[in-house]
Amino acid sequence: MIARYFIDRPNFAYVISIFIMLAGLAAMRVLPISQYPEIAPPVVQVTAIYPGASSQVIEQTVAAPIENAINGVEGMIYLASTSTSSGTLTISVTFDIGTDVDQAALNVNNRVKQVEARLPEEVKRQGVTVQKGSSSFLQVIAFYPDDELYSDIYVSNFVKLNVLDHLKRIPGTTNVQIFGAKDYAMRIWIKPDRMAQFGLTVTDIASALKEQNAQFASGKIGENPNGGNQEVVYSITTKGRLISVEEFEEVILRTNADGSTLRLKDVARIEMGSKDYNFNGKYNGKSSALIGVFLQPGANALSVADDVKQKLSELSSTFPPAMNYAVPYDTTRFVEVSIREVLKTLGEAMVLVFLVVFMFLQNWRATLIPTLAVPVSLLGTFAGMYLLGYSINTLTLFGMVLSIGIVVDDAIVVLENVERIMHEQGMGARDAAIKAMHEVSGPIVAIVLVLVSVFVPIAFLGGLTGELYRQFAITIAISVTLSGIVALTMTPSLCVMILRNEHKQTNFLFDWFNRFFSFVTRGYIGGVRFVIKRSFFSVLLFGGMVAITAQLWQITPTSLVPDEDQGFYIAALFLPDGASLERTDKVVEEVIQAIKSNPANRDVISFSGFDMLGGGYKNNAATMFITQTHWDDREIPAQALVGELFAKTAGIKEALVLAFNPPAIFGLGSTGGFEFYIQNKGESDPAKLAEAMRTFQGAASKDPHLGMINSLWRPATPQIFVDVNRERAKSLGIPLDGAFNTLAATLGSYYVNDFNRYGQAWQVLLSADAQYRKKPSDIAQMYVRSNTGEMVPLSAFATIEYTSGPDTLDRFNNLPAVKLFGSAAPGISSGQAIDAVEKVAAESLGKDFSIDWSGASYQEKKTESNSMIALGLAVIMVFLILSALYERWSLPISVLLALPFGTFGALVAIWLRDYTNDVYFQIGLVTLLGLAAKNAILIVEFALLQKQHGWHAAAAAIEAARLRFRPIIMTSLAFILGVLPLALSVGAGAGARKSVGTGVMGGMLAATFLAVFFVPFFFQVTHG
Repeated sequence: MIARYFIDRPNFAYVISIFIMLAGLAAMRVLPISQYPEIAPPVVQVTAIYPGASSQVIEQTVAAPIENAINGVEGMIYLASTSTSSGTLTISVTFDIGTDVDQAALNVNNRVKQVEARLPEEVKRQGVTVQKGSSSFLQVIAFYPDDELYSDIYVSNFVKLNVLDHLKRIPGTTNVQIFGAKDYAMRIWIKPDRMAQFGLTVTDIASALKEQNAQFASGKIGENPNGGNQEVVYSITTKGRLISVEEFEEVILRTNADGSTLRLKDVARIEMGSKDYNFNGKYNGKSSALIGVFLQPGANALSVADDVKQKLSELSSTFPPAMNYAVPYDTTRFVEVSIREVLKTLGEAMVLVFLVVFMFLQNWRATLIPTLAVPVSLLGTFAGMYLLGYSINTLTLFGMVLSIGIVVDDAIVVLENVERIMHEQGMGARDAAIKAMHEVSGPIVAIVLVLVSVFVPIAFLGGLTGELYRQFAITIAISVTLSGIVALTMTPSLCVMILRNEHKQTNFLFDWFNRFFSFVTRGYIGGVRFVIKRSFFSVLLFGGMVAITAQLWQITPTSLVPDEDQGFYIAALFLPDGASLERTDKVVEEVIQAIKSNPANRDVISFSGFDMLGGGYKNNAATMFITQTHWDDREIPAQALVGELFAKTAGIKEALVLAFNPPAIFGLGSTGGFEFYIQNKGESDPAKLAEAMRTFQGAASKDPHLGMINSLWRPATPQIFVDVNRERAKSLGIPLDGAFNTLAATLGSYYVNDFNRYGQAWQVLLSADAQYRKKPSDIAQMYVRSNTGEMVPLSAFATIEYTSGPDTLDRFNNLPAVKLFGSAAPGISSGQAIDAVEKVAAESLGKDFSIDWSGASYQEKKTESNSMIALGLAVIMVFLILSALYERWSLPISVLLALPFGTFGALVAIWLRDYTNDVYFQIGLVTLLGLAAKNAILIVEFALLQKQHGWHAAAAAIEAARLRFRPIIMTSLAFILGVLPLALSVGAGAGARKSVGTGVMGGMLAATFLAVFFVPFFFQVTHG
């Protein structure tokens, strides 16, 4: 017997445990720390720029061909695109969880290359970029000057040239970018009236710039072959690209017969400006350059965040006077506090477990034995996590909290049996340990195998819930395995070394507890006899409980994960269609003042010109991140502050202001509610799509399960239609491409070529000066040169009409679509809301329209059946393992019949607290199956042993119940009190802790105080 080997060689047993602890301590130092493992689906983003193009033009000429090529790429689950009137196309391709994002990006890039030749020339010149998206948003850093000392263009480029590359080189960062970067550009602000006077066109200016702002390879003097006797080789250099405003001003456009020259400065104003003016970033109302730092998969979030802050501190010594920086948004704040709270819960659980064990054992020396088993198993678990490539995160720490009550069980079973034999049979510690291990080694192995078999199969589930289950389940499986090893090696050795024949202490408290427990035990045995004797009544009770459990499962609302107070919330504001960026900025300032009026709000980062919900840059939209003071320093939850902002901004008539919690898992959507698309499968007509959207919203507003459902897409943004009479243009000798190039270069930003400065390459851009593009009537004053050399105004062959149309166009899964987002009504779960949306869509949308889910809603729909698969696998594995261990097909049935009690208790608990059936609850439910089976195994195995000694099945079951009642209650109470701090959690991350703690605690109460009455009855039925 293995246990006897270690009883005789205690030092060997202790060394094994010390090795396990040292391995765990070493692993702890290098394990990455994060809020969640990499569970968000990988995303690859494709970006194309078509300056001056409308959303319809981009959708038809750029989005459609690229999407057709990408659609169906390996591992893709859906793709979405947004074409904006700012000339930008963004396509997000979302892949299955677990897909190699580098390979996915390569596959997407190969598909894009197949159609690149079909794209408009201007798009090809700007380039189509394919890059990995990152869901691990780590920090936002703001750089701002005192008293607006430096322009926002200077600040943005200072950060790009002096800070950005340093942060990119920090290990653990995968993407560092400036939001709305105002990169330097040589802006050629042309004057159309002066150009018309001199008979110049945009093409003339572009040609002159391409000719004179170019780099040339001029060769060498004396390069081989040189005929011999050449001693020196000279490299020839020439004036290449222009670098200053003055040099661009002197670009020659024309040389006249009289020797005079027409230069660029004669028809344009040239300045070193910004490539883009359609975005303004602010930190607490101050104009700022905002940097986003994204985390590399598997990196240590806390370590990377500290490295970023340290690097910023080093670089700050080189900043110009009055240049400041701040880190207003940092996700590691939530990670640190939530992990701190879990560790605090871990400590509270250990204390409570220790007190329970001490109350039952009533001796400090005996209590020390199971207490020593806990750190060995928990520390060793870190070593297992390291070998499997896991991180220290919320899920693995939850597993450890639940493990405390589990890993102490095996040691308690050993200790309690040794102690019982010592007192009942008067044996010494060594002989009692040998006999006790002979009796309990089998149950310990069975318990370990059953618990591991419950958890290991669900590690093979796919998708989001599969990843969540996996991290949690494997953590517990490792700790349980180690606790079994400790129970068979170190625990019996400690019993021999520590236990004495007369070791119990007596005092009033212990005497009262012993009398009370003896009374409870007698009542319990009486209850067992009652259940066994009245079998028909017992079957009815059990059947009724199973029926109630099934009903509770049906009516309990479902959701993906609970909402959390993450220490920040998001606000979005939208002005009327066509509003300018200046108007948007004024409203942003008003909203910032409303936010800062509550001291619970700490910092506000605003992105004017960026629509996070709809996607893309829009002049009439803004997005804001509002961070709160530390959780310890405020009593107001973030959700209450969201409601407060709605109230404080209700008086703002010029804009719609929305506020919402962030998604519980970053990377799964933009908001904490649900997101979906209405797709047009028929004729691609924005008007019909708008009508379908309005019809759906009207029907949804009447559904009591749904709260706000909104869309930021507007089909009637003010637009101007330039109707070119092509026959008239041809009759005047006007080339059509010349007319449209004139519009693009004067009203858009025409990319000519590049120039070099500060060690970087920047763009040279043509646009009309501000006074020439303020009014729609300015369009008519633009001139095009005819074939005869005459300058003809556009008004001669084109008319201008006021129209309306969409500012942006979305596509989803290669179909025209509109994005909607919303939330459930108060008291309604996300699962119920999803069902309600599908019902409304089926009733209100026509045959040409359908809905499709994205973000967290897609994952929730996809994982609806995973919980049942996980529970089913767990039950099957318990049955198979027990059948193999005991060579009996009937014995496992008496154990499996105890499992519904845990499920019943868990569902009742979350029903009483008005919680939902979410992923954390389901994870706890799988744990409960193992624990309920463990209690049943302790009774059934001892009953089987007695039956093999000739006892009748009923008598054997009653005797087994009497013998195992004390260790069952002791281990179960230790576990219940161990998870009590989870169920009563507050602060950061409390939603997840309460969800898993409440279900597990309720289930264990039922499995302990209800199932123990029925397990002897089940044994008697199956073996009688």
